[in-house]
Amino acid sequence: MSNCAIVGINWGDEGKGRMVDLLTRDYDIVVRYQGGGNAGHTVINEYGKFALHLLPSGVFREGVVNVLGNGVALDLENLWTEMRDVESRGVSVSPDNLKISDRCSLLLPWHRELDGLEEARLADKKYGSTRQGIAPFYSDKYQKKTILAGELLHPEHLREHAEELAEWKSLILTGVYGAEGWSADRLMAWLTEYGDRLRPYICDTGAYLRAASKQGKRILFEAQLGALRDLDFGIYPYTTSSNAIAAFAPVGSGLTNTRLEEVVGVVKAYSTCVGEGPFTCEMFGEEAERLREAGAEYGAKTGRPRRVGPIDLVATRYGVEIQGATTIALTKLDVLSYMEKIPVCTHYELDGTRTDEFPFPALLPAAKPVIEYFDGWQCDISGCRRWEELPGTARDYVSYIEERIGCRIKYISVGAERDSIIIR
Repeated sequence: MSNCAIVGINWGDEGKGRMVDLLTRDYDIVVRYQGGGNAGHTVINEYGKFALHLLPSGVFREGVVNVLGNGVALDLENLWTEMRDVESRGVSVSPDNLKISDRCSLLLPWHRELDGLEEARLADKKYGSTRQGIAPFYSDKYQKKTILAGELLHPEHLREHAEELAEWKSLILTGVYGAEGWSADRLMAWLTEYGDRLRPYICDTGAYLRAASKQGKRILFEAQLGALRDLDFGIYPYTTSSNAIAAFAPVGSGLTNTRLEEVVGVVKAYSTCVGEGPFTCEMFGEEAERLREAGAEYGAKTGRPRRVGPIDLVATRYGVEIQGATTIALTKLDVLSYMEKIPVCTHYELDGTRTDEFPFPALLPAAKPVIEYFDGWQCDISGCRRWEELPGTARDYVSYIEERIGCRIKYISVGAERDSIIIR
């Protein structure tokens, strides 16, 4: 494989982490290029079960270099905690296999505070934030009021910058929300505590990636969340605050001159959604609870029960187009094995008209799902490793999805473990 991005096609939580963990066997470098610690990539391998939030999912592969690109919201405290957790379970993390871009902006403790304060102010109109500070962070980044990771390498400049930012942010905390402000001393204490620990990992990753690319190294780009949570193309305003699409990978990684030869779009065999916002295909009641329990659908970061529904072909086709997916990984097919009849959202109905086009965000709440049912297989498929070993009804289900979304399904996961996969 050449340079490749692994991205989410729907609302996130599709299983990108398990696909990165699988495909890193073919790559030299894994780069996280956007987002922060507000979502988790669940990985199960020989080391155990992990929910990664900032570390790239290639950290488990010996010889793979993992990079946090400039597009990442870098929370030093949470990253350090995550590094210590994986190390305690036998995974090596060092400056040799983890590199942090000096152009990463730092997500500071006050960003988490502001996230919670704003969600509380919004009350019943809240966006469903994970309260990890993502929206306040990106707001500050685009106002040019963040600290770059590289400034930790130049402490002679850091104090003055910290004083300016603390004065400005305190005006907002105290004046708008009536909360406690931050002093420069308090901020510097936090930066010193975690900056000193992570300083050895910070470098010019753009230069590193350009050199690696010239040497023919294979690079995998790892996205967070999915197309429908993309700031520009998702279900705005119920989106994340960064671009989760593959097209942002060159910018957010720092390898701006690269071209993606392959984009693996990850799609769950049914739909899930964490947080607020329109979710046209949503199931309710006992039917939803049974699917949620079968798939263990609880947020990797928040533990919140995920909203669930049948696979949504309208949303999925849109996600495939927005991501420019060249191939699809269909995950959690085994979860549907209990169903006698499997529901599929085949179309939307909007203002009395059936449509296959994903609506503009303001129109989504009025959209209604058109549901069709397909025969289930009602047997354990978790041991299948070849396409031909799947029951005919399971193959029919996959082939129908493939035809309707217009993209080949190459990978089919039938379990959470690394080798529980069918490659067509």
